[in-house]
Amino acid sequence: MRIRTASALLGVLAVGVSACASPASPAPAAPAVSVSTPAAAPLRSTPEPAPPPVTWQVGAHPLPRRADGLGQVLPTPPELIDRSLPTVDVLPPPTGGKYAATVRPVPADVLARSTWQPACPVASTALRYLTMSFWGFDGRAHTGEMLVNASVADNVTKAFAKLYTRKFPLEEMRVTRPDELTAPPTGDGNSTSAFVCRPARGLTTWSAHAYGLAVDVNPFCNPYTKGDLVLPELASAYVDRSRIRPGMVRVGDPTVQAFTSIGWTWGGAWTTPKDRMHFTATGK
Repeated sequence: MRIRTASALLGVLAVGVSACASPASPAPAAPAVSVSTPAAAPLRSTPEPAPPPVTWQVGAHPLPRRADGLGQVLPTPPELIDRSLPTVDVLPPPTGGKYAATVRPVPADVLARSTWQPACPVASTALRYLTMSFWGFDGRAHTGEMLVNASVADNVTKAFAKLYTRKFPLEEMRVTRPDELTAPPTGDGNSTSAFVCRPARGLTTWSAHAYGLAVDVNPFCNPYTKGDLVLPELASAYVDRSRIRPGMVRVGDPTVQAFTSIGWTWGGAWTTPKDRMHFTATGK
């Protein structure tokens, strides 16, 4: 939040004084005297605090791979233990501080930069392109984008409207690119997203994401865990859910309530794996 102190501004008061004489004895008029109150010096506005320097570049530090092809699970870097990175705007931010959302067929250019391909289990015409307002960790309102199944599009915008009202912070919300599926693992991603055309984790069957029927919320703040595996691989500091930090999804919190209200379930309630980022319309 930014604090602005308005400067006080005083007007100038002019007072005219003139002398009068009797008609019988005219006297020269006294010169007009102008009395003015000097304007008060404007108060100095409190300087806006400089944003903290960004000391971590997401995606810039490839991890050594495990035998299963995933990145090695390493301790969380100090810069990410209390993660609060600024949001880079990819769309114009909302105006007026009000939540705004749009639902429309997927534009050709958006489809081209997504992970959709003809082999995916859902037709491109069965997807919808959403834009939605969200609050960043920087305390500013932003506009994000998402691909979801047409059957859940309106409900997804309603769920994120509730998150916006509660000012639940999201680091970013954008369409997943195809190169991200084959890029070296860096273990530091935190994008809230939905449609990704890939198999379920550790399986050969399609995930709910491949149908546009699941959403991952702040993956780094809400990691997936199974045995010794943590995804994203640098998010171990967020496995301890007793230390509450912004962006975390917890039992019964407004995020869980928002998705429960549209009939979705939360992977954080599963026994194994624990998929704390994952909300799904299919239960998977």
